[in-house]
Amino acid sequence: MSIDKSVDQRFSSRLGLLLSALGIAVGTGNIWRFPRIAAQNGGENGAGALIITWIVFLFLWSIPLIITEYMLGEKYRKGVVGSFAAVLGKKFAWMGSFVGFVAAGISFFYAVILGWAMYFLLQSVLFPLPVDNASSLMVWENFQSGPMPYLFHFLAVGFGALAIWKGIRSIERVNMILIPILLLIILITFVRAITLPGAMEGISYLFRPQWSQLANPEIWLQALTQNAWDTGAGWGLFLTYAAYMKKEHGTVKNAFITGIGNNTVSLLMAVIIFSTVFSVLQHGQGFSDQEVLEVMKTSGPASTGLTFIWIPQLFSSMHYGRVLAIMFFLGLSFAGFSSMISMFELSARVFVDRGMKRSTALWIIIPAVYLLGIPSVMSLDFLSNQDFVWGLGLIISGIFFAIVMAKAGIMRFRKELETVPSDWVLGRWWELTMRYFVPAAGVLLLAWWMMLAATKFAPGEWYNPFKPFSLMTCLLQWFVVIAIFVIWNNKIAGKSE
Repeated sequence: MSIDKSVDQRFSSRLGLLLSALGIAVGTGNIWRFPRIAAQNGGENGAGALIITWIVFLFLWSIPLIITEYMLGEKYRKGVVGSFAAVLGKKFAWMGSFVGFVAAGISFFYAVILGWAMYFLLQSVLFPLPVDNASSLMVWENFQSGPMPYLFHFLAVGFGALAIWKGIRSIERVNMILIPILLLIILITFVRAITLPGAMEGISYLFRPQWSQLANPEIWLQALTQNAWDTGAGWGLFLTYAAYMKKEHGTVKNAFITGIGNNTVSLLMAVIIFSTVFSVLQHGQGFSDQEVLEVMKTSGPASTGLTFIWIPQLFSSMHYGRVLAIMFFLGLSFAGFSSMISMFELSARVFVDRGMKRSTALWIIIPAVYLLGIPSVMSLDFLSNQDFVWGLGLIISGIFFAIVMAKAGIMRFRKELETVPSDWVLGRWWELTMRYFVPAAGVLLLAWWMMLAATKFAPGEWYNPFKPFSLMTCLLQWFVVIAIFVIWNNKIAGKSE
């Protein structure tokens, strides 16, 4: 097979690379997932404990892994499977395949969520905004019970494929438009949300820590998986984009800007959601703190509908609300789109590294993502299960990256990076986190999770793989995927080394 010429493309500028990297990080994980995780894990007095642990993992997990991905991609100029095979040898190509599949597994239901955002954008354009919780909930439930989720899932997959059809140059051009508009929309929405009557009650709850929660392993587990989820750390996405970067673009600078910028967007979105819910329910309808929190935690399975139920009400309460609602769901669609195309590019690059043409690879990826996303369209419980299984799978991916970096030579990579005059000096902290903290924290938190799954998430039924949050549902799905990749390892490795 001939080598696809798209592998020789490079980002045309550092700004293009940075905005594309922000496109990986800033997505529905910030706008849809983070607020609901904060709501699900808040204590009686506040959700600040989750915020604290989440920030800790930004600097001890996500940013070190983002730096690692940049290093590997820039050095080996391959996708995730090819890079793992280049460092560990072809017999370990299955590890890179697992990392790639975790990102692909998330893309299956991620495209479904992007479809939701696109539908609510159209809903905001064509129909009046709901003025109360009952009418907003009715819009959400009518949408979920009809055929529209299938159509918009298809549109999300199709638009994503078109964006990467020509390679990194088309991805760069798309993100140069999407990301600035997205950030502007979020800032406008944030300013309006914090000026709502009663908004400060929601903000106070969001940031007020209940210190006793820090002794709960579940908080640390949720904080780690969320930080990996919303930054994109350990997915292999940054590695894929880094294969197209120039050395002078600056690995360390980009990693810090991407990670901190991403978490800032997450906090802004959490403030927007919490301000809105507390304003509408507590200030407008006289709900107590606990009643407000109960509503937030029951907005669909695992709060999956939180953003889509409450944001329309935010805009119905303000001047020019319909225009702002259109802007918000346009921004949410942009965010999901920019992240999803990076997942598609990861999968495409794996096939291209094996000598397949990009267009041929996309004709494999498009139907696979659509068909494997259908169960999440059909059932929000299934979507929540996949979010749970592959969100935790990101911890395994992080451990695999630590193994690769240890084999590649952590100290040697750090010294090579410190010779780039335009970049920041990395320092030994990165070496220590990748050598010790990332693998140790990953193993420890997985062990804690196994205990919690057996005693709390699915007590008495931890062995039932059909329980959405049981221990066995994760172990079985991980085992099946790893077993397939181990059996097919030689075929997968192919030309990857």
